[in-house]
Amino acid sequence: MSLFDNTQFAFESKSDKDLKKAYYLYKLIGSPALTSFGTKFFNLPFAVDIPFVKPVIRETIYKQFVGGETAEQGVVVANELFKYHVSSILDYSIEGLTEEKQFDEVRDVMLHLVDLAKSNQSIPFVVFKPTAFGRIELFEKVGKKQTLTAEEEKSWANIRQRFEAVCQKGYELDVNIMVDAEETWMQGSADDLTDEMMVKYNTKRALVWNTLQMYRHDRLAYLKEMYAKAEREGYFLGFKIVRGAYMEKERARAQAEGYPSPIQPNKEASDRDYNLALEFIASHHERFGLFAGSHNEESCELLIKLMNENGIEKNNPNFWFGQLFGMSDNISFNLAHLGYNIAKYLPYGPIKEVMPYLVRRAQENTSVAGQTGRELMLIEKELERRKKSK
Repeated sequence: MSLFDNTQFAFESKSDKDLKKAYYLYKLIGSPALTSFGTKFFNLPFAVDIPFVKPVIRETIYKQFVGGETAEQGVVVANELFKYHVSSILDYSIEGLTEEKQFDEVRDVMLHLVDLAKSNQSIPFVVFKPTAFGRIELFEKVGKKQTLTAEEEKSWANIRQRFEAVCQKGYELDVNIMVDAEETWMQGSADDLTDEMMVKYNTKRALVWNTLQMYRHDRLAYLKEMYAKAEREGYFLGFKIVRGAYMEKERARAQAEGYPSPIQPNKEASDRDYNLALEFIASHHERFGLFAGSHNEESCELLIKLMNENGIEKNNPNFWFGQLFGMSDNISFNLAHLGYNIAKYLPYGPIKEVMPYLVRRAQENTSVAGQTGRELMLIEKELERRKKSK
């Protein structure tokens, strides 16, 4: 029996009505044809503005996977989860920005989130995507070490200042800052910038954290290189380890542009490198902070085993498990019940702005083998248990 089979703990925060709604939603998401149609429909620019559409989204997929329209609404959800010892990371889910003014506005949102995290024990990290602070094309150009125009030089300096402002405030208020990963063609310059912030702000502990997507075949080597560098220079590393979120896009671009795919040849290779990364960090834990972002029960069980073997306390502030809000509650709530640090990624934002995120969640649940079936089976099991106990 898995550590994560206890549905009483998994769904203790949910009413029967909540579970039934989630059940029907996962039934819908489990249909590839329906998800495919929904993806095409919601990619239409006017889709969300059709009168009946927004209320339907709000009461179904939005409520399942999103914490609210504002950060303050997200805090209410975070504090509710924290009653069950499950922390939250507020994720401002806005994408596709292009203007300097917009990037400055996101920086200001992040500074506000640092304040919220400082005043709410339920929020241990503030997270942002690099492209929330600047254009992806500029990250790509800097990564390729191409010559920048005077205007681009100015924009890149602005990106650096936005990174610096958020990391500096996190340092001043002792709030962890996490930088999400994106596509490979912009990741090199984002990695370099995040490492600069680690060198500056991680002198006493892992405060600035980067993200490694282990479906890339080069990330395990990068992790070890970063460890050697941090050992030489005397700073701490924080890494969120995930499998990855852009696989189809990465493969398609590599094929279209004629370069070798950066993605692992198969899922087994991704799983292998993910677990090897956990092993490497656990065995060198004095230098690391680890956030294991995973819906894979075997990887979570492996990390529990590695923590035991390496003498890492369950509540070590540098070791975290994480899942997305609305998914894998059986992992999150059972880990919390066992005393481990666990945080839910809790997106927030207006419906129109979070639609790309919601579409990805639906696609993910359709494509990840067994994910939807597992969710449905656990909900059925809990509803049956409750029925018998009445």
